[in-house]
Formats: sequence, C-alpha cells, structure tokens
Amino acid sequence: MIKLLNTLYVLSEDAYLSLDNENVVVTKSGVEAGRFPLHTLNAIEYFGYKGASPSLIGECAARGIDLGFFTPRGRFLARTVGEERGNVLLRQEQYRISDDEDRSLTIAQNMIAAKVFNARWVIERAIRDHPLQVNADDMRKCSRELADYSRNARTANSMEELRGIEGLAARCYFQRFGSLIFVSDKAMSFGGRSRRPPLDAPNAMLSFAYSLLTTDCASALEGVGLDPYIGLMHAERPGRKSLALDLVEELRAPFADRIVLTCINNRILGSDGFEHRQDGSYFFRDNGRRKFLDAWQKKKREVIRHPYLGVKVAWGLVPHVQAMLLARFIRGDIEGYPPFMWK
Repeated sequence: MIKLLNTLYVLSEDAYLSLDNENVVVTKSGVEAGRFPLHTLNAIEYFGYKGASPSLIGECAARGIDLGFFTPRGRFLARTVGEERGNVLLRQEQYRISDDEDRSLTIAQNMIAAKVFNARWVIERAIRDHPLQVNADDMRKCSRELADYSRNARTANSMEELRGIEGLAARCYFQRFGSLIFVSDKAMSFGGRSRRPPLDAPNAMLSFAYSLLTTDCASALEGVGLDPYIGLMHAERPGRKSLALDLVEELRAPFADRIVLTCINNRILGSDGFEHRQDGSYFFRDNGRRKFLDAWQKKKREVIRHPYLGVKVAWGLVPHVQAMLLARFIRGDIEGYPPFMWK
C-alpha cells in the first residue's frame, strides 16, 4: 500500500478492501494491514483479485471518491465514481484542451522536453557506467545536442515545430543506441529504428515494449477518468489511444529502452528467442516473449524515488502517478503538468 497525495494505491494481490465507520480497511489473510480515513482520499486504485465490499463501494460513490479496479499486472478493469464528481467534467475539459492547440502545446512541450531529457540521461549513464565500451566523446556530443533539444522543446511555437524537434532528438539518440549494446550476437545488432517490420531483434523488443507501455498508460488514464483516445499531440484516429501515446513519450527511454538494453546486455534474451523471416524481419518466438514479459514485470516492481513527488514508488506505478498529475492539472488543482524527468 502507498498513499500519494490524495490517492491510495493497494498493490497486494490478495488484499481485500472494506469499510469500518469512516475508514477504508485493507485486510490480508484475515489480518488488518492498513486503515485510512476516507475524508483524506480523492481516489483509490486497487491492483488485486479479491475486491472490495459493497458498503465501501457505495460509500466511495456517495463521497465522490473514485475507486478503480486493475488486474495485478495493471490492466484496467472498471471504476466506480460518485454522482457529483464522476468523470464528465474532467473529460469535457480534456476535450476542450485537445481542441485548443495553444493549451495542448503547453502540456506537449513538457512531455517532449521530458522525453528528450530522459533520453539524454540514458546516454549519460552509459558514459558513466561503461566509459571503456562506448565512444565517450561522441556520446557527450549527443548529450549536448539532446540538452539543447530539450530546452528548445519548452519554447516551441507550434505543434509542428515541436514534432520537428522531437524527430531531430530521436535521430540523434537512436544513432547511438546500437553503441549501448555490448554483446557480440549478430542478431542483437541495432541498425537504426525500424518498425513495420522490425529489421533486427532490438527493434522487435523496442516495438513490443512500447506497445506494453501504451497499454499500461491507457489503463492508468482510464483509472483517473481521462479518455485515453483523445490526445494532445498525437492526432485522433479510430482505435488509436492518442493520449496514452502522449504519456508514453516521457517513459520510453528510462523504462522501455532500458529494459531492452538489460535483456540484451545481461543475455536474458538471445537470437534463439526470435524468428528471422525471409523478408529480413524479426519477431518474437514464444520463449523469447515469455522471457521479455518476465523481465518487464520484474522491472515494474523495482522501486525508485519519484522526481516530482519525492517519494518512493514502484516503476509500475509511474504511469498511474503521471496520469493522476495530468488529471489534477486538467481539473485546475495544480498550475502546470509536471512531467516525469529521470536521472
């Protein structure tokens, strides 16, 4: 269990939530594990399979406390909301911002500045941790360029200009990404970013990681009452989770990319985990996918200190924290959206 701002996160799979007077009680194996006054909460996010008592669900609805239910792995299931708060007003404001490029740009600037900042620190960590295995001078050059792009993103005058800055930063970063791979397995060599189809195993892993991260971000946005399909920077298309894709940007490098590098450099995955097809594309075999998913879930359990809140959270909670902060900004509870900036 962890309480961040006015949101309670219940992470134990076998926890059961119930109501006792004015408190939500968390019980594990018949033993009380925690007790929190309802008047201090705006939301409860529950990751488990035992559920909550009808009396607690009803009291949360009556008090306007959002109660979200997720699988232990983080897939969104359902949410209950009260009559007064619900998510109608929040989503209406989200739609207004989405239709106003100036207001959307303000948030998108922060997201892309954080994306580039985080990519830069992947490079900086490589310089620090592997000075003899990388071309340090070239990496430092890339780091300086990314620092400039991150600053420029905050002052972009239009969404088109912001996308241009993002593209230049991505090219700089992915030109060096292959240098962060330290194994000699030819299948693990990185020939530049390729998507449809992925032309090497690292690209297959990157695409899969981004898909998993998009699903996690969409679940987090659903959990706080935002519409994951209505984006700020990514254009709306049928079936496209545009706001989730916006939120993913901040987390690509520090979470998804680093998992891929860990799987390769620690030899968790090798060429036997992939199928190399005649058209040159690479796709996961079942054993490779299982190993990657195991690494993904292990990474989500690692604890870090959130750079904005200053408290310790598991990596798997970061999308939920960022979704909560975005919802608070859209509601007007905080002055600006604080993106996730990692070092």
